[in-house]
Amino acid sequence: MSDATERPDVDADAWAKACAEDLEAEKARRREQYGTPPGSAGEELRKLLDAVADKVTSFQSSLPGMAAQSAVQQLVNQAKSAVEPVIERNPAIFDHLAAAGGELLAAYRSAVEGHERRWTQGPKDEKAANEPSDPRDEGPGPSEQIDLDD
Repeated sequence: MSDATERPDVDADAWAKACAEDLEAEKARRREQYGTPPGSAGEELRKLLDAVADKVTSFQSSLPGMAAQSAVQQLVNQAKSAVEPVIERNPAIFDHLAAAGGELLAAYRSAVEGHERRWTQGPKDEKAANEPSDPRDEGPGPSEQIDLDD
């Protein structure tokens, strides 16, 4: 102990261990409060396929004929066998597709939001009702198309 800053009994990873313990405790608290968080998009798709397969299997008993039951079972098995390899090879693709879908929805909302507001508010006073300042304020007529570019 030649240096005053050396500490022989201090664990070098104490801070990392304490942070990891705090993180695990917080995760456990959130799981208890909010339930299990959703998995990746691939895992959620797999759960959806399993749920659909279970539901279709439960409907099989009400289908008339053995041929219909086997056709439904074959269809379910084909769908699962087509999707499973994609989920296994490219699990991140479904996360990207979900994010892209969210971005497309946000873009659509921002494009349409102003039009919806103008169409639902109506004229504010008599002068505005007789002389619209912008022809787009009236909204599309029955044969007009909505232009999302402006």
